[in-house]
Amino acid sequence: MALRLLSRSMALHMRGLQLNTTRRGLNSYYLSRPAVTPVSWSLAQNRLLHVRITDQEAGLQTKREANRNLNPFREEVLQEPSTEAPKQRHKFRPENKLKEKSPKKKLDFGDPDTFGGANINETQDPGDLEEEEFISNPTRRSKKLKAVEYARHIKDHLKANRLNEAIAVLEQRMLREDRVKPDKYIYNLLISGCAKAGYTRKAFALYTKMRQRGLQVTGGTYTSLFNACANAPSLGDGLAKAQILRENMLEKGYEPNVKNYNAMIKAYGRCGDVNTAYMLADEMAERQLELNADTFNFLLQACAGNPEHGFRHALLTWHKMLKSGISPDYYSFNTMLRCARDCGFGDLNSMQEVLYQIAPAATGQKPIPKLEEGENEKLPSITSASTSLPAQIEVSTTASELELPNLLLPRPHLGSLVALEDVTRPHERFLLLGGLVIPPTNAAEKQLLTFVRKIGLKADIDFFNILIKKRSMRFDYENAREVLTMIRTAGLRPDIVTYGVLALGCRTQEEARELLQQMQVAGIKMNMPILGAMLRQGCANKSFSYINEIIQLSLEEGIKPNESFLRHLHNFHRGCARAIDARHPSTKTAAFKKGHSKFCDKYRLYYEELGLAGLKLEDAIAKVKERPYQKYKEPAAEGMEPLKHEQLKRKTKIRKYIKKIKIDELQDDPPREPLKRIE
Repeated sequence: MALRLLSRSMALHMRGLQLNTTRRGLNSYYLSRPAVTPVSWSLAQNRLLHVRITDQEAGLQTKREANRNLNPFREEVLQEPSTEAPKQRHKFRPENKLKEKSPKKKLDFGDPDTFGGANINETQDPGDLEEEEFISNPTRRSKKLKAVEYARHIKDHLKANRLNEAIAVLEQRMLREDRVKPDKYIYNLLISGCAKAGYTRKAFALYTKMRQRGLQVTGGTYTSLFNACANAPSLGDGLAKAQILRENMLEKGYEPNVKNYNAMIKAYGRCGDVNTAYMLADEMAERQLELNADTFNFLLQACAGNPEHGFRHALLTWHKMLKSGISPDYYSFNTMLRCARDCGFGDLNSMQEVLYQIAPAATGQKPIPKLEEGENEKLPSITSASTSLPAQIEVSTTASELELPNLLLPRPHLGSLVALEDVTRPHERFLLLGGLVIPPTNAAEKQLLTFVRKIGLKADIDFFNILIKKRSMRFDYENAREVLTMIRTAGLRPDIVTYGVLALGCRTQEEARELLQQMQVAGIKMNMPILGAMLRQGCANKSFSYINEIIQLSLEEGIKPNESFLRHLHNFHRGCARAIDARHPSTKTAAFKKGHSKFCDKYRLYYEELGLAGLKLEDAIAKVKERPYQKYKEPAAEGMEPLKHEQLKRKTKIRKYIKKIKIDELQDDPPREPLKRIE
């Protein structure tokens, strides 16, 4: 009986407990409360308040998940209000029941002005997407600059002749660090800078990048690229790139302007294609474009590049320029002097025809008309025997009637010229241009200095450098050093060219040391041409100590040898070996044996230091020879930028009067040694 009463009381207790917990979970709003005895309620309230049934156990969490999936407009689920304290709300929540937030999908509806589907990324180039992502994530913490500021940095580097730094502004800072898209102005600046420096390959590489980015190629771009071809270190490379660029222009249908034509004539002329240069000039005339002074100057440069017939073509181009009403300038006269120095006029008959065309009145003949095809057979043939000019060049030597020919005047004349022959030497061609060649004597040079002072003409340092060179080339070293005093008297300062021509006269080791000391006081650094001139004198005088000191200076100063330096050393070393093999008497002395032994050791050490050990002469020259584009790939040394950048290149040199020079006190010609009679 007692057990039956105990089981009944326990059943009532459990029933009350379930009803109590259910009302707390549902807040007593959705379920009806059954009648419970006060005794059962009091027992449940006093004993089992710590028991709680969760929403998942009650089945409500499953309903929430189902309702969330059916409602597409509701992105977040609102939490139901809870009657419990905030501290107890998350106390019994399991960690594995926390919901992770899903990343929001970014919707791309495309360009609002483009009709059609919104999936534009499907048809977009993957490279463009990668570039946009790369640009949107800069790596520098510094502030991005404007396009004008980047251009200003590039201009500053180009003015200071720092080409590597200018290119680094585009390739390093803009593209890699700041990730800024460059415009066509930036590319045109760098292409122009590379063209002026002769960095042809980099100029065309920038041109390729410019086209890949879809930037507009302007006329200035083509002008800079043709200038890069004209300044190319390799003539073959420049001509090939000019031909490709011209074909590219024709394919695009671009019509060149006057500046483009001038740049093309300059490129083809300097690279040796004279026929194409004149064909472009004819094309300008057909299109009725103006041929200015630059056009004719570039044609004259093309003539200077033709060593066989350049002088004849230059005379015709000169008079064509005069007939067009264009006055020659400084560059025109300078180029004509180059043609007279470096170029010939071909065969005699062709030169006679040129004289008849440019000076018909002087030759007594009418100009030869241009004939059409088929009319040559109707005219009699003109031979050299029927002309009024014999086959030799002679000038009347009478002082009272001496008149030099001048073929550069608008009305050229032959002066005292009575005959014509093949002219091979530069001073003979210079006579045809009205120039007077003075003989290589001190008396003639005194007369020239007196004439310059009489007419009040100012002289610059180049005038005295040429005077030193003329005296050094005729082995008059004492009078060559006398010019250095004349330079200081005139108030001028010697430059590196002055010391270079003075080095030609350093016959002994003491003279070389004195000249190097003067250069050190003047703040001028030695270079390989100066050391090469001293080495030439040392080899000519067979001074082993002199040669060894020049080699040591080259090693200590880190001056890289050139081709002539290595050839002088090789020829001297081979000459000594041949003299020893021939058992020449001079090789049997103790001084020769001692000096030759030291020279051989120094010569071997020099080749080992340069990494030329075991190489033949031609292979050694090829190894030390400078690569044309290597200097642009290496960073420039700090503080070694050239002083003559684009703004200072055309600055006029200092010129002084020579009134203070006492010409009468200058030394006369040294007495000539009588010729020894060979018996």
